Order: sequence, then C-alpha cells, then structure tokens
Amino acid sequence: MSVEAPALPTVRAPEHLAPAPTRRRRRSRLTDVALRACVPVALLALWAVGSATGKIDEKTFPSPWSVWSALVELLTTGVLWENLSVSLVRVAIGFAIGGALGLSLGIISGLFALADKLLDPTLQMLRTIPFLAITPLLILWFGIDERPKIIIIAAAALFPLYINTHSGVRNVDRKVIEAGRVFGLRGIGLIRQVILPEMIPSVLVGLRVSLSVSLLALIVAELSNAPKGLGFLMTSAQQYFQTDILVVVVIIYAIWGLSVDLLVRAIERILMPYKQWGKSA
Repeated sequence: MSVEAPALPTVRAPEHLAPAPTRRRRRSRLTDVALRACVPVALLALWAVGSATGKIDEKTFPSPWSVWSALVELLTTGVLWENLSVSLVRVAIGFAIGGALGLSLGIISGLFALADKLLDPTLQMLRTIPFLAITPLLILWFGIDERPKIIIIAAAALFPLYINTHSGVRNVDRKVIEAGRVFGLRGIGLIRQVILPEMIPSVLVGLRVSLSVSLLALIVAELSNAPKGLGFLMTSAQQYFQTDILVVVVIIYAIWGLSVDLLVRAIERILMPYKQWGKSA
C-alpha cells in the first residue's frame, strides 16, 4: 500500500530575492517614468518660482495656484465636464468615420493597382487643403450644427491613416510574401496572415498622427460658432480676459494629447509584444 507524501507549502521568495531580470525591468520602468516626468515637473517648478517672485506678471500669465483655483471652480460647477463631454463626443464620432475610411481606402489602394490609380491622386490633392479653407464652405453648406464640425474632424483623421496604411501595405517585404506563398497562402489567406500583420507598425504611426491631428481639427471646428465644447470655453474666456481658464483648457489639450500617445503605445504592446521583448532583453 503506497503512502502519499504530504504536500510541501509553497514559499514565495522575498521581494529583494526576486530574479535579477525582474528587478532590472522594474528599475527600468521607474527610470523611464522619472525621465519622462522630469521636464514637465521642471517647467512647472520654474512657472511657480517665476510667479512667486514676480518675474511672471499675473496679468500676462496666471500663476499655477490661480489656474488650479479656476480648474476647481470649473469642476465643481460642472462647466468643464459639460463642455469636455461635447468635445469628446465630436472627436469620437469624427475619428470613427475618418479613421474607418482612411484605413479601408489605404488597404484597398495598397492592395489593388486599379484602386491605387483611381483613388490615390484625388486623396493626395484633398489632403493638402487646410482646415481653415473648408470651414466657411462647410458652414455655408450644412449650417452651424454638428455636421461641419464632425466632417472637419473626420477629414483630419482620414488622411494620415490613409497615407500610412497605404505605405504599410505597399512596403511589405516581398520575401515575406513569397515565403507565405511557398507555404500555400493565396488571396485572402495571404492578406490576412502576411500583409495585414506586416503593415501594423505603419498603421500605428498613422493612428498616432491621426489622433493628434483630430485634436487640432477639433480646436478649429469649435472656434467657429460652437455653442458648447472646449473651443467655446476658450472663446468665452478670451472675451472676458480670463487667462486662468485659457491656461486650464490648454493644459487639458496637452493631457489629451499625452493620453492619446499612451493609448497608441498600449495598443502597440498588445499587437506587437515582440518589440517589448527586444527592449527588455
């Protein structure tokens, strides 16, 4: 009759005895965060010292504590969220439309020579038209409701994503395509398993640029006859010389841009984990 040996309790190694690669990765992340934060913190410190010593005139540029007071007031009264939520909805709708079109047109024109000849010249001409040039026309055609604003944001999102997607499809290594064909991949299978994964880095670059340009388009769209939104908040603050509110909105735009970049980096880590392995090695 066999007797089973009692199970031994698992003992977790102390934190200081963690494997060396784990400790190195942790220190690397902390160093990376510290390096990224040092310049904004230094600028904030200079701003505070300049305001406290009178080197920066309060009437010309408000102090950090004045900006903080304005931010708290906007939050407690609900004015900030009321306008920020409108801007977020506009960007979400505009980017969804423009991004989907840019990605689809980039893939189609990159894969098929006929589509490239039909679509690419027209899109290359349209992308050089600045936002400010088409804003009066859109207001004339569609009025001052949401449609002109969403069209401007969609157009801004479309072209960077189209260009980078088109380039990513066109620049797929021919040796990789030939290797896929050797393994029997043809048609949709070749596109799905070889071309689409290979174009991901270019698409992510286009996504980063597209989201950033969409934010610029939002500013242009909301500065013209917008009853609500961050642009309306800026215009109202400018009329009443509320520089502290202007700085609050500018900081929100900056945080928004940083959040977009972090979002794309997170998507990159999910879709291309091998890049992270290379960094941590």
